[in-house]
Formats: sequence, C-alpha cells, structure tokens
Amino acid sequence: MSSLLKATLVVSLTLSAVNGFSQFASAAEPTKSEQAEGTKYLIIHADDAGMSHSVNRGTIDSMEQGIVSSASIMVPCPWFPEYAEYAKEHPEGDYGIHLTLNSEWQFYRWGPVSPRDQVPSLVDKGGFLWDNVEQVAANVKAHEVEIELRAQIDKALEFGVPLTHLDTHMGAVISRPDLLEIYVNLGIEYDLPVMWTRNFSEEAARQFPALAERGEELSKVINKHGLPMLDGIAQFYGGETHEDRVGNYLECIRELKPGVTQLIIHCGYDNEELKHITTSSSRRDGDRRIFMDPEIIAEINELGIEVIDWKTFRKMHNSRVEMAD
Repeated sequence: MSSLLKATLVVSLTLSAVNGFSQFASAAEPTKSEQAEGTKYLIIHADDAGMSHSVNRGTIDSMEQGIVSSASIMVPCPWFPEYAEYAKEHPEGDYGIHLTLNSEWQFYRWGPVSPRDQVPSLVDKGGFLWDNVEQVAANVKAHEVEIELRAQIDKALEFGVPLTHLDTHMGAVISRPDLLEIYVNLGIEYDLPVMWTRNFSEEAARQFPALAERGEELSKVINKHGLPMLDGIAQFYGGETHEDRVGNYLECIRELKPGVTQLIIHCGYDNEELKHITTSSSRRDGDRRIFMDPEIIAEINELGIEVIDWKTFRKMHNSRVEMAD
C-alpha cells in the first residue's frame, strides 16, 4: 500500500473542509497585518525528495518548470546523494529535512543514518527502520531518536544542502510527546523552523494525542525562540481520477484563507522504477503534472495567491517581529 494512502496526515490541517481533503486543525486567526491585507500566501511543498530517482526528477522539474516552491529531503533513502548534490548546486532553492523514522515500502527499504548499534530500538529484525508510525511509537527510545534525527540533519549539512526548515515523514515525530519535544528542540538547536501550525483542532488531538498533551506548551516555546508557525497545512489523498484530483486541488486553493498555508504534494514520474516501489506512482506523477500545468499556475496567480517558500516565510515573520518591537 502506498504511503499516500497508508499514512495519516503529517500534521494538522487548518483549511475549511474540502472534498478529498482532511481537516485536522481549527482555523488559525491571521495576524493583524494579514487581516488588513487579506493576503493569501501558499507554500507548495513537495515531500519525499531523495526517495528515488523518479521522485528526485519529478521534484526538480516541478520546482524548475512549475510552481512548486519548496521540498523536503529523506536523508536515509538511497537516492539522497543525488538530490543533495542538486540542492548544493542550486542554493536558491528551498530545502527542508523530511525527518524519517520509518520505512514503509514492502521491497524498497532503508535503515537509519546512524550506526545500527547506536539506535537499536529504531530498527526491525531486518535492520530497517520500522514499517509504520504505530511501530515507531511502540518501540523507539527517545534518546536514540534524537541521535538519529540529529544525524540526518548533520548529514544533509555535510553534503552542502542549504537547509530552511524541518518536517516529518508520516507524522512519526509527532506520535509521542517526548518525540514531539525532540522535534521542536532540534528546530531551535539548528535555528530551523519546524512545520507547525498555530492552532490544532480536536480531531488533530484525537489522532495525535501528543499534540493535545504538549502542543500548546511547545507552541509557546517555538514563539519564544522567534521561529514562524504556519496558519494552515493541507495534504490530499482522495480523488479516484486525475480530473478529480485537479478539481479538488483547485477547490482547496480557492478556499484558502488569509495567512500562510502549506500545501503538501508528492511528485514523481510514473515509470518502471516508481511503479516497482509504490502503488502511488500515478498519483505522484499527477501531482507533478498538476503543479506544472500552465492553466493551474495561471489560476493561482489570478486568485491573487502569493506562492512563497520557507525562506520568504521566515523573512516575513522576522519583519513582523521587528515591527512589533
């Protein structure tokens, strides 16, 4: 089963309910400046860079030839070096670390970046990262998670990737309160914003109890350290046909509220490589085509939506903080 169908949402969403989208957070109130301007900002963010060559090419093409503005990289995956080299050679791009604690494909698996004897609770009998988030939450030791996540960030930096933010693969790092705290603390330590919304819904709290237990407290910590928080996050799984998915994406985009929303997509090419990895190859190919489509790009521009990346988002945040001071 593909991770797009198998995964719960990465983090909470703050969009109004749209067919095919899930809603996992209450609508955050825009900042005063955003309310006055009514500006709608959108980070179009491609997950899973580094997973395979097809995903790398799809992500790169959607950024260079389309409207995708940001990507995050899975450091433990076999094709990480290829994407890391691209990022190093294109520092104008926007790149985060897709902090990875699980390896979900049946025959295409990866292990930790750290030596396995340093993080034994993170791996299964085959030496691979656990298959799913539930296994991660049930088995991992927090101090070993910290070792591994720091190793992933450090490896990306050693490869010359100009990092802008951190996020999470399939929500594994928000599956327990102690892991959630590690996630936030690593963002502070490396001075990298973490993917986080300013408000969480009851649904999010039910699905990820760690958010209910520590979310409000950690939001204050993030704010205290001057890191920005998103107003909304959306990720889409539904849509039986490509046309359905186009319509649902457009409906979501048309329903955007003032503030900064991140729309998470997954890009790739529906070729033999990706077909042998995942049943989601056609959907990943569809995401790439949708956000490279001149008509979709024109619609986004006509709606007055400003597509930004995490670098711009942080500059905006820092400017507002300076103005408030």
